[in-house]
Amino acid sequence: MGKLDNKVAIITGGASGIGAETAKLFIQEGAKVVVVDMNEEKGKAFEEELKAQGGEALFVKADVTNEEDVKNVFDSTKSAFGKVDILFNNAGIGAVKPTEELPFSEWRKTVAVDLDGVFLFAQAAIKEFLQTGEGVIVNTASMYGWVGAPGSAAYNAAKAGVVNFTRSIGLEYASRNIRVNALCPGFIDTPILGETDRQGLIAATPMKRLGKPEEMAKAVLFLASDDSSFMTGSSLIVDGGYTAQ
Repeated sequence: MGKLDNKVAIITGGASGIGAETAKLFIQEGAKVVVVDMNEEKGKAFEEELKAQGGEALFVKADVTNEEDVKNVFDSTKSAFGKVDILFNNAGIGAVKPTEELPFSEWRKTVAVDLDGVFLFAQAAIKEFLQTGEGVIVNTASMYGWVGAPGSAAYNAAKAGVVNFTRSIGLEYASRNIRVNALCPGFIDTPILGETDRQGLIAATPMKRLGKPEEMAKAVLFLASDDSSFMTGSSLIVDGGYTAQ
């Protein structure tokens, strides 16, 4: 018996990094998985990889900031698997630049993907869950939703918004059998780090290493499963001790 037997999960930003590792783990735990990503080539290849491993999976290309795309994801999920039980709201981008040099367009794009996209998918999931009577949302925030960092104003502001959005809707739907929690990763060895100085990040982390995507996936599984059945509106910080300093 898996922790997610017969559950159907939508994972945004699901074709790489934390999203992909979570998709693999969810399938191991008995879930059917819908991978949502902008990268169609990578997404379709990952769908085939999951199926080759015996999983039930579907890839849907979507821009998380586009309402029609969001609707299509949920329609496609229900068409393929009949329902939605879990949303892992994971898609995100980063913008590292001194604030005085940050174009407003770049600010808007970062906030649109990292916060507006979370809202749109959460809203669509809540509408489904209110009909079925239950559901779980896990939002990817960041340790930077709790502490500041120079040069990442747009990302930090958006992720702080995700933390409080999670609190707000967690409270709003607590009595209606819908749980909403956030994962707040630290420095994780994923493509979002780009050309960042990894040694500098390692030095800044008390555990003196980067986190692994599979470690984040295990935390998401905890939040998505009944193991966290008395949690809602909370944020789980998994950062190698960074915010404890």
